[in-house]
Amino acid sequence: MCPTTGPFVSGTVDDFRLLARTRLNAFPHTEVPDAPGIRRAAVLLCVVGQREGSPAVVVIKRAYRGRNAGQWGLPGGRLDEGETAEQAVLRELHEELGLTATPADLLGRLDDFPAASGFVITPFVAALPDAAELRPSPAEVHSVHLVELARLAADDVPHWVAPHAARRQPELGDAAAATIPEEVGLLQMRLGDGMTIHAPTGAMLWQFREVVLLGRDHAAVRVAHFTQPDWTQH
Repeated sequence: MCPTTGPFVSGTVDDFRLLARTRLNAFPHTEVPDAPGIRRAAVLLCVVGQREGSPAVVVIKRAYRGRNAGQWGLPGGRLDEGETAEQAVLRELHEELGLTATPADLLGRLDDFPAASGFVITPFVAALPDAAELRPSPAEVHSVHLVELARLAADDVPHWVAPHAARRQPELGDAAAATIPEEVGLLQMRLGDGMTIHAPTGAMLWQFREVVLLGRDHAAVRVAHFTQPDWTQH
């Protein structure tokens, strides 16, 4: 029996796949309906096995050109005309990183995120056996980072700071961050040195962590209201 609550503790992709599918099937994700002016995009929280180390989620830093230059992100992008979100996210995964996934590799989805840029982003979750095929496109990807699931689930990763204190690589002391009430703060996912990620990407990583890795209560994990720094709104 796969647990519906509690942290993910297994070290295998197969066990993650079972847990994620179970928890995502039980998660009542929200969808943003079509409306004039809305543009659609899809991203993938892609978990891969590692030859040395535990399963990890793929995070990218975008190339220093074009839209979202130099920002942290997840594989994905805008939908082409006539394309579904599922089709788009699989295409973008291959174009950006050289990884091939099929619809059967998609384990479920999280909440649509209405970004301040005007895009509604649909996040999917997938699991692949390994990252051996990783071939990042230099035109779209500056660097690829494999964040182990244990790290993403660690207590010291999410921080809440005053919105005016956000910088591209902020490093506020823990005591300062702790004084900011969660409900009025801006989320920072501090995954490592020089790797502080805000919404929208940070919000989706946080929801993935809360829903899939930690099995938290659904009512407490909504993210559509999360504040975005000015530089992510383009």
